[in-house]
Amino acid sequence: MSMPVLRGGKVALRPFGPVDVSDNYIGWLNDPAVVRFSNQRFRRHDRASCLRYLASFEGSGNLFLGIRRMADDRPIGTMTAYLAEPHGTADIGILLGDTATWGKGYGQDAWNTLLAWLLGERSLRKVTAGALACNRGMVAVMERSGMHLEGARRAQEIVEGRAEDVLYYARFRGA
Repeated sequence: MSMPVLRGGKVALRPFGPVDVSDNYIGWLNDPAVVRFSNQRFRRHDRASCLRYLASFEGSGNLFLGIRRMADDRPIGTMTAYLAEPHGTADIGILLGDTATWGKGYGQDAWNTLLAWLLGERSLRKVTAGALACNRGMVAVMERSGMHLEGARRAQEIVEGRAEDVLYYARFRGA
């Protein structure tokens, strides 16, 4: 499937490619503040590991997208969508790597844009996502997008020495 460029109010989402594996991108993955709530915090990334991850999307039907600020076309993050076509579902995630954009609506715009496209033009019946309960920003993004809490894994992961719940959210087409 050919992925179109998706445009929101503040960001554009486009396929992430080898040219996007920049020092800046690798820096996001190695920045403790950026990956604070991600299991990426347990890994050290380099160009080769990033290219291997990118290659895992080839021929899979899953999406790896770059988030670019529309005002200046600057890359500010990435999104993924793991599709289960036979079930009409996708599980999405986001990494907003450019910390200067945090709290300014870029992540919400990217999230809403991809969610609307998957439920609308792609006609999926359900989109899911998960986040640690302590990641209040991500929980707020999911809730503001119209996703609803479906379940939780209690005390599932350790973050900064504390056991934290993993919360699972979903939104159905037409909801």
